[in-house]
Amino acid sequence: MPNPLAPAWLLEPDDANALAPAVWSQNSTRSAAGELEIAGVSASSVVQQFGTPVYVVDEADVRARAQGIREAFDREFARVGSAAKVYYAGKAFLSIEVARWVTAAGLDIDVASGGEMAVALAAGVDAARLGFHGNNKSLAEIDRAVALGVGTIVIDSIAEIARVAEAAARHGRSQRVRLRINSGVHASTHDYLATAREDQKFGIPLADALAVVAQIRAESSLDFVGLHSHIGSQIFESDGFAEAARRLFAVHAQLLEGGSVPELNLGGGFGIAYTSIDHPLDTDDIARRLADIVAQGAAELGIPVPVVAVEPGRSIIGPSTTTLYTVGTIKDVRVDESHTRKYVSVDGGMSDNIRPALYGADYSARLANRVSNAAPALVRVVGKHCESGDILVHAEYLPGDVQAGDVLAIPATGAYGWALASNYNYVGRPPVVAVKDGAARIIVRGETEQDLLSRDAGVRA
Repeated sequence: MPNPLAPAWLLEPDDANALAPAVWSQNSTRSAAGELEIAGVSASSVVQQFGTPVYVVDEADVRARAQGIREAFDREFARVGSAAKVYYAGKAFLSIEVARWVTAAGLDIDVASGGEMAVALAAGVDAARLGFHGNNKSLAEIDRAVALGVGTIVIDSIAEIARVAEAAARHGRSQRVRLRINSGVHASTHDYLATAREDQKFGIPLADALAVVAQIRAESSLDFVGLHSHIGSQIFESDGFAEAARRLFAVHAQLLEGGSVPELNLGGGFGIAYTSIDHPLDTDDIARRLADIVAQGAAELGIPVPVVAVEPGRSIIGPSTTTLYTVGTIKDVRVDESHTRKYVSVDGGMSDNIRPALYGADYSARLANRVSNAAPALVRVVGKHCESGDILVHAEYLPGDVQAGDVLAIPATGAYGWALASNYNYVGRPPVVAVKDGAARIIVRGETEQDLLSRDAGVRA
């Protein structure tokens, strides 16, 4: 009989130790002793060396996903007589090492702040391979981007036209720009993730596109290369992209009457599996469907197939990363006269993964240090913060003998885990460790209490 405290989608597993392949990184396995290993590195050795919480990134997984999506888009858009540009969406997670991995795989990088731009440049990425987003870019950020030769700046408002044009003229450059459009199409996700609705801060209404592009083209220091659309995040189907492309193509065709429009950027938002019931499109399906959508739209209007740009982030970095925690307090909390919920507290929480509290996002969890034959028990994994909403996994089945000192693994935390991390309750952000071929190394150092105190002006040297 189903546990009434469990959500309808969560079924009690036959084996609460099993790793669902779609949810974990490609090189995650159980050792003969039952311990979680990632790229040949055991969970216990990571914990012994780096402590918990710790983000563990499967480097080969990231590189393979980046290369796979580039090859798929190259192949499918060549099939329809065009080409594709793939930008890694740095906002999902960006570090110097990750920037090097994705660019080595042939991807460009999309940045959304001066800080993200600085990280990419520190990695040695050519500024011409960067796209610069943001609804409120500062004058200093715009000036720096233009001066460094950033490949494309996404114009997000009418006010930015003059700001970018003036910077480009000052530096004697012809700056490539795209115009972000609200297509009126949104993904079927959480409201906060559906970023293409008109009542939101990003972009220009589709009805205003012709007039705004005319303003851009009137600036001699700007080179208009195409429209940009982003319909949301964690998208599992292609219907939204098809409708957004159809609407954009109608305007794209009209813009061709006034000049060249070589590109069309359809954004990103490709979904991943966080639980065993999630079934996102694979990379080849995404590329094939988008190529067919774009080719059909161009054929219907009798126009050339544009170069299409996409901006995957989550689908590259998300599945690669697993966060390890140490279990502390366990409480059986009586919910009503007949039912009890087991609360499993760990040594991290909403400061290292805010998504469950912010979006109600669901995650999976498994014991990492051992396997167990104990009957599965419904648990809620919570953090250590002074906040009742500090929940990491709303509902999951773990072996019923889960105990203090166990190592708990939560997979698919690469996207928007570290990137949205905070110092709530003065907790330091965890380190990020890359694992490959049986070896582990730090790629982002964790924060100590001394690091936190060092920023407080009240501390005397």
